[in-house]
Amino acid sequence: MKTSSPVLLAALLAEAALGRQIPQNVRNLYDSIRVQKACNIELKGGFYSQEQDSKNFGYCGDHLSDYGIIYLQGKNGELVNMDIDCDGALGDGDGSCDSSNDTQGQTTFQADIEGYGKGIKDLNAYVHSYVVLGNDGSKRDYITFKPEQYGVEPLSIVAVVCGNKMFYGVWGDTNGDDGPPLVGEVSDSLGKACYGDSVNGNQAHDENDILYIGFTGADAVPGASGAQWDADSFDSFESSLGSLGERLLQRIGDGNNGGGRSPGN
Repeated sequence: MKTSSPVLLAALLAEAALGRQIPQNVRNLYDSIRVQKACNIELKGGFYSQEQDSKNFGYCGDHLSDYGIIYLQGKNGELVNMDIDCDGALGDGDGSCDSSNDTQGQTTFQADIEGYGKGIKDLNAYVHSYVVLGNDGSKRDYITFKPEQYGVEPLSIVAVVCGNKMFYGVWGDTNGDDGPPLVGEVSDSLGKACYGDSVNGNQAHDENDILYIGFTGADAVPGASGAQWDADSFDSFESSLGSLGERLLQRIGDGNNGGGRSPGN
C-alpha cells in the first residue's frame, strides 16, 4: 500500500489546523443564499438559531434536486449560528465540556461508530468534527425533522463554512427535545477550529453567518474505512475527510441558480 510522505502529511494537517480555503463554487453558493433572503423550498421550518430568537430558521431544499444538498437557512439573508455540542465520549478531556451541564453520554449514532470496529465506542467531541442535524420531537409536542427522509444518511459528510474558512465534518448527532427546537450545533473541536477559545460549552458564536451543507446519498458516507475514526486529534480526523469532501463539492455548480453535477444518490 502506498503511504503519504511525511512532508505531504504535515501539509495536510497544517491545512486542517488553519482551515480549508473556501472553493469559489461554495463562496458563490454562500453569497447567493444570503442575497436570496429566504428559502423557496423549505423542508421544515419553525426552528430557533438560539433560544431567545425568533422561529425563522429551517432546513432548505432549494438545491436538493440539482446539487444533492440540504442546508440551514434563516430569513432576511441570515444563515444560522454555531452552538457547541459535547455529547458522546470525551476521551482524555476533562469530561465537563468547559463545565457545561448540557451533555449526553452518547451520540445518536453511537452503535454505528462502535460497529465500525476501530477501537472507539463513540464520537469524541474533542477530536471528531461532527455536526448536529435533525430534531427529535418524539417525547412531546415538538418539531421533528429527519434528514434521512431527504437522502442524508447518518455519519455522512457535512461541509461547514465559518469565519471565512471551511472544514469537513460528519453528521454525528441530533437535537433532542429538552428545550426550544434548535439548529446550528457542532462538536467542541470543530467550534474551536472555527473560532478558537471564543466558543466553548457555555459560549456560542451568535452571528447567523454559518453555512452547513449536508450531502445526500450513500456515496457521501465515509464508512468504516473512509475516515480515521480512531484519530487522536481534530486535525487528523478532519484531514481524513478531505478526499471525499472535495469530490462531493464538485456537485455544486456555480452556486447561483445553474445546475450542478448530478447528485450521487
